Amino acid sequence: MSLKREGYKTRLVDKKLREYLKLFGAVSVEGPKWCGKTWTSLNHANSITYIMDPAGDYNNKTRAELNPSLVLEGKTPHVIDEWQEVPGIWDAVRFNVDQNPGFGKYILTGSVTPPRESYKHSGAGRIAIVRMRPMTLYESGDSDAAVSLISLFSGKKINPFTADIDLVHLIDITIRGGWPQTLNLPLEKAGSVSVEYINALLKNDLFNDNFSKRNSSKLHVLLRSLARNNATTVSDATLTRDIAGNDTMLSRNSIADYTADLKRIFVIEEIPGWMPGIRSKTRIRMSGKLIFADPSLAIAALGIGRQRLLEDLNTYGFMFENLCLRDLYAYAELHGASLYHYRDNSNLEVDAIVEMKDGAWGAFEIKLGENQVEGAAQTLLRLKKKIVSDGAREPSCLVVMTGGGLGWKREDGVYVIPVNALKP
Repeated sequence: MSLKREGYKTRLVDKKLREYLKLFGAVSVEGPKWCGKTWTSLNHANSITYIMDPAGDYNNKTRAELNPSLVLEGKTPHVIDEWQEVPGIWDAVRFNVDQNPGFGKYILTGSVTPPRESYKHSGAGRIAIVRMRPMTLYESGDSDAAVSLISLFSGKKINPFTADIDLVHLIDITIRGGWPQTLNLPLEKAGSVSVEYINALLKNDLFNDNFSKRNSSKLHVLLRSLARNNATTVSDATLTRDIAGNDTMLSRNSIADYTADLKRIFVIEEIPGWMPGIRSKTRIRMSGKLIFADPSLAIAALGIGRQRLLEDLNTYGFMFENLCLRDLYAYAELHGASLYHYRDNSNLEVDAIVEMKDGAWGAFEIKLGENQVEGAAQTLLRLKKKIVSDGAREPSCLVVMTGGGLGWKREDGVYVIPVNALKP
């Protein structure tokens, strides 16, 4: 018997969580607030302890601080929600698994990565980690799931199809984001959830006691700069220049500290640069590309809405890229693959590289409009030629992701796939 909640929508991580509960003593589900970690964990659990339950003046948290083993009691799998509020819980779970071997005993959920020094043991071999993100278009039902990522890697021939989506609707679901609680809200109101997320962040409500108190004005300025530079290889130096001239100034060191904190609470993440192969002679620029956990957060940080994005499709293009990368991350991870981006010393740049565990790779260019497909396809073909001539293996697929319209495989082998037609 599970504690599955009524109305629960199946998530991509359900499969991995089921698998890991058969392989490890405990599983930690981590990701941003409100992305659905608790409900997903309950779908696999028989009991739960809410560390931040306010009952009895936060009695569960007090008990855990006195003796973390006190919150381990319950029918297994037992969920410990927001364990990071008392980092000692991690060590207590690891010790319990050591002393009482077995599989699928605990599920930890956390929306913050505590400092490594706040707990003693890594948990390697005892506690597996599952990363959870906001809902993809496939999970939210906004993709018709005509083509799977894994089928593209097999070189499957696809018959031309159409996955139409109105631009206004595409912008609306980007503003809404992948937050489960927004799915039943009218689209014109759903963006308020991300606005409140940013407000909670600025009030420091999403930081716990392991963080230094952050200046709200400085954090707001930085968030706006990160949103303006969304889905780019922006450096701390660039952010410093972008912020310069504001009444609220941030040094490069402060920007690095604030950015690290935003990563620890899963608000932003970095897509690393891709190294094509050990034999490749290509000089790679390894700077990471920063994206928001969900494009709706970047839009909320800028304080803009549908009309502004319709009037400035260049800005929306970066938000659309964030949307596609969010989904690619989740789809790739379901198959044990990794997500990268590519840029070399000749400034040849490709938005995303998906690399499977066996080294098979595919390259993805993200373009909002169908009129940009030809240029994107030529970029992908240039990459293929360069990488292969440098001694690396050929790509399994080259894909242009678009904002709706025609899906097909071109004569040159490049797939054109609307984001609202993709599934894992």
